[in-house]
Amino acid sequence: MVETVLLGDPTVRRNERRRPTRAGQRYVVRTFGCQMNEHDSERIAGMFEADGMRPVGDYQSADVVFINTCTIRENADNRLYGNLGQLKQLKDHNPDLLLVVGGCAAQKDRELVRERAPWVDVVLGTHNLDRVLDLMDHAQEWGAITEIVDELEAMPSSLPVRREVDYAAWVAIQVGCNNTCTFCIVPAVRGVEVSRRPGDVIREVEQLARDGVVEVTLLGQNVNTYGRDLAIDGRRRPVFADLLRRVGTVDGIHRVRFTSPHPADFREDVALAMAETPAVCEQLHLPLQSGSDRVLARMHRGYNVARYLRRLAMARSHIPDLAVSSDIIVGFPGETEEDFQQTLEVIAEARFDQAFTFLFSPRPGTAAAEYTDEFVDPFVAQDRFERLIAIQNQISSDQNQAEVGKVLEVLVEGPSRKDPDMVTARSRGNKVVHVAGPHAPGTFLHTRIDTAARHHLLGTVL
Repeated sequence: MVETVLLGDPTVRRNERRRPTRAGQRYVVRTFGCQMNEHDSERIAGMFEADGMRPVGDYQSADVVFINTCTIRENADNRLYGNLGQLKQLKDHNPDLLLVVGGCAAQKDRELVRERAPWVDVVLGTHNLDRVLDLMDHAQEWGAITEIVDELEAMPSSLPVRREVDYAAWVAIQVGCNNTCTFCIVPAVRGVEVSRRPGDVIREVEQLARDGVVEVTLLGQNVNTYGRDLAIDGRRRPVFADLLRRVGTVDGIHRVRFTSPHPADFREDVALAMAETPAVCEQLHLPLQSGSDRVLARMHRGYNVARYLRRLAMARSHIPDLAVSSDIIVGFPGETEEDFQQTLEVIAEARFDQAFTFLFSPRPGTAAAEYTDEFVDPFVAQDRFERLIAIQNQISSDQNQAEVGKVLEVLVEGPSRKDPDMVTARSRGNKVVHVAGPHAPGTFLHTRIDTAARHHLLGTVL
């Protein structure tokens, strides 16, 4: 279904494109949210540049501003409307400035975006990114437009791309999600799970390698169920392990990462593919969310703590140097101090290298947002959050300290933001490593780790 609201002349034909192109115009793409949003933004930028536009670094210099939104947490909403408030002043000063809002918040809150920011020219969702130039044409000629599509029109990876770096790339293998986690809005804004054909993925990775890319990250909401909606070899089954092996053998690709697997669907075949495919990095992001079985059941996560820890131990048994990160939500509705203590116990046992911790944020449209009578007192939740971070920080420091004396292969990302004489690089385990420069981005270095801090390592190039 397509919901289109024309705030100008309704007689315009939806597929009619004006000419000439926007050659010479300047654009800014601002991204909030996850890696999938970042990947979508690369495609938006690619379409803009294919239409003759060029990027600039600030709103004041732009002819077109595209804000790619997130709605996972309340803070993302606040950032969106804060930016739109700033842009209203620019729009008042320059009525020809074209403002476009896309992404998850636009998909979910189309009416709210229009209500709170009526000066926006185009609102489009997550499923019709390929229509952005047409909708911009309409807005300039006939007036503001909102178009929200409920089903995917084009896989993001089928669109042109402009990447921020030359040596690394996102590759979308799947969009949407079939899970029913009670805190998550993703299924509502990204739709049901849709997998790309394996051959399409491999052809894209091969082209990336020819373009000089050495590291790819495979993207999906639940990569472990990749292919379940496809008939592969006459059968419907997850084929992510097979895809990992194939991507890992593409000539020129030296590193393969993926995000995110779901603990309920993480199987031994994937761990074996990681262990047996040299290009696949020894890194796993495995979201725990809570260490309480009671809370996990209320979250609809599909696993308990014992099952999670068994899967983690299995992965580590096959990949001894595995670096593990996780997601943890503090203050889920109904969480008791006992539930929280169980989470701390699991963290102590799991020994995550890194954990992304979040205070529960009720998102309208999710089941958990309706548990209002069980919301945890904000002061209690904040206290738990700080206690958890303190424990995880110590674990992260200990895990990094264990790297001292090792020689790691690192991939240079660019100059250090704090020290112009240093460059920032990343290990196969996804740890940040600072070394003396200069070294060009995309360069591989063998580095002895000399010292460790909580969130980074310092090394000497050998």
